[in-house]
Amino acid sequence: MGEPRPPEGGVTTAAPTETTPASGGLGLGAAIALVIGNVVGTGIFLLPASLAAFGWVSLFAMGLVTVGAIAMAVVFGRLGARVPAAGGPYAYARDAFGEFAGFWNAWSFWLTAWIGNAAIAVAWVGYVQYFARQVFGWDWGGTGTAIIIGLIGLWIPAVVNLLGAKNMAAFQIVTTILKFVPLLFVGIVGLFFIEWANFGAFNTTGKNVLGAISLAGAVALFIYSGVESVAIAAEKIKDPARNIGKASVVGVLACAALYLLSTVAVMGTVPQDQLMKSNAPFADALNHMFGGTIWGVIMAACAIASGIGALNGWTMLVAEMPMAAAKDGMFPTAFGRISSRGVPAAGILVGTVLTSLMLLMGYASENAFNTIVLLASFTTVIPYFFSAAAQIFWLVTEGRKVQVKRLARDMTIATIALLFAFWMAYGSGAEAVLGGTLMLLVGVPVYIWVKSRRSEFGPRELKRG
Repeated sequence: MGEPRPPEGGVTTAAPTETTPASGGLGLGAAIALVIGNVVGTGIFLLPASLAAFGWVSLFAMGLVTVGAIAMAVVFGRLGARVPAAGGPYAYARDAFGEFAGFWNAWSFWLTAWIGNAAIAVAWVGYVQYFARQVFGWDWGGTGTAIIIGLIGLWIPAVVNLLGAKNMAAFQIVTTILKFVPLLFVGIVGLFFIEWANFGAFNTTGKNVLGAISLAGAVALFIYSGVESVAIAAEKIKDPARNIGKASVVGVLACAALYLLSTVAVMGTVPQDQLMKSNAPFADALNHMFGGTIWGVIMAACAIASGIGALNGWTMLVAEMPMAAAKDGMFPTAFGRISSRGVPAAGILVGTVLTSLMLLMGYASENAFNTIVLLASFTTVIPYFFSAAAQIFWLVTEGRKVQVKRLARDMTIATIALLFAFWMAYGSGAEAVLGGTLMLLVGVPVYIWVKSRRSEFGPRELKRG
């Protein structure tokens, strides 16, 4: 969008108060770590095995998904420079389309954050169980034990977040390094051990190439959820107009390099028929490279660090979006209150309680857990779609005096991001679309209740810059 400038006819960011600092505590490095920590969760540790079931045509699907994710990161950067306000997609939708669109984005992302945390926790528990069994000989395989481990994994990040942004930032940087470095090691070193025969069949789906890419893309697109992280936490970012865009793009590019390198390396070092059945593909890849079984323990430790880091970052985001909406009167006021530590404590606690309940639901039924993962993916689509649409809206309506080439570039990127959101919705499946739509509709009575509590009738007037 060219040089960052104040909104023209959009929502004006609220003046700083004692509880809302003018600049956040997270610098560029911590912001990049937040993006990487939220995007790289536990999914990457199982991704090569999941994609192997489609054949190595899935690598093309990963490439297309990566292009969409990068376009989405650029859009968040452009919008973050224009509206450097907390809430990210919520603020962008409200700025462009009004308060109800903003509310629906906040509601949808809130659903995504606490539902998705349950999926991360369940996957994280599996690595904790593996590590305990291999290192200490402890059998933690029972459902009751798994639930206890999962709840501990959810509430540790909650406590870290309640202690304040500085503690959260340090924790996020450490866990990001612990998971990023070993995965990158596999991705780079593994390239020297690749054997072409290990890739196996190009397309194992029985469908044509386009159908196979769509199927594989439906799996691969889940791994990029979190590209909006710094946009949502804008008030905690130093110099948000500059750093939101940089952190979003750099973080996604780093994740893309990690995903593509590591997936190619694992597919090329583990025979396809073995990889399809693997529960620990990175451990199997290291075992094929160097021999022995100690690598499974090492990669389990990396997965544990990855999962707890992702939970830490998403616990913050589960409170940031409703906090921004509450400040604008779009969410219950409790979500907008800031504790003495400078954090939205109510949002953290409510979100973690809901995630804990969803965790119990995940362990009650295996099918329910799969539905949870797809449901979280669908609810992600709403903020992505509206953010891309907001960027297109401003490009079309503002009449900026810019070079035609720059306008064409920005419009192309925004259009790619919009199509990416459509693809994400398609890949989520019919059940997730239906369930997600019903959960979005539940938000309408909440919106009515919040408005009635404020004795407001009709849309609120937007503050004009």
